Amino acid sequence: MSSNDITSLLSMPIEHFINMNVAIMEGDKYIDQALEMMKEKGVRSVLVSHQGEVMGILSKTDILFKVMSQGRNPGKVRLREVMTSPVLAVDPKSTVQDTLAMMDKHVVRQLIVSSSSAVLGMVYRDDIFESIHMSTMSTANAALKGTPVCIINPKAIAYVRDTSSAKVVCPYCELPYDTKEALSKHIDRLHTGAGVLEGDVRKTFE
Repeated sequence: MSSNDITSLLSMPIEHFINMNVAIMEGDKYIDQALEMMKEKGVRSVLVSHQGEVMGILSKTDILFKVMSQGRNPGKVRLREVMTSPVLAVDPKSTVQDTLAMMDKHVVRQLIVSSSSAVLGMVYRDDIFESIHMSTMSTANAALKGTPVCIINPKAIAYVRDTSSAKVVCPYCELPYDTKEALSKHIDRLHTGAGVLEGDVRKTFE
């Protein structure tokens, strides 16, 4: 990923995130066979087909909730029985932002990328967020190297001060002062409004 700008990343076409390592199995195959293929190919889901046409998708989450948690034998449950159908797909020119919105709308973590009814590959939510995370880290690294990037409001930073030699310390921000009069003016000006405590605070230290 060459761009470190998250806004630019979200407007990129999703084709830049296609994972072409796709597992496809016929719907009459069994769950244990699908798990074995997932392990071999290192994928998180299997596309379920019928006579060469993709009809559904089966994820590890589907297997966990529709098979394992119900005590069903994965060697006796066919893919077509628990697959999710119809299959959700996006065009390769769809933006990353639109793709994430579609995932959120349908509560899924992966989509097929398809063009002219052909499966080009899969796109995974985790892969997209990893790229966004890397982009964020690059921005932070640039700031550490001196690039002028706004990270945090300076007013929100709390500094640790050495107050061991101070005669009086502000009870609000712990700034050290040599005299009670100086502390009183500081509190009036910064913490409560001009003149409100001119006299009241002095009594506190008398």
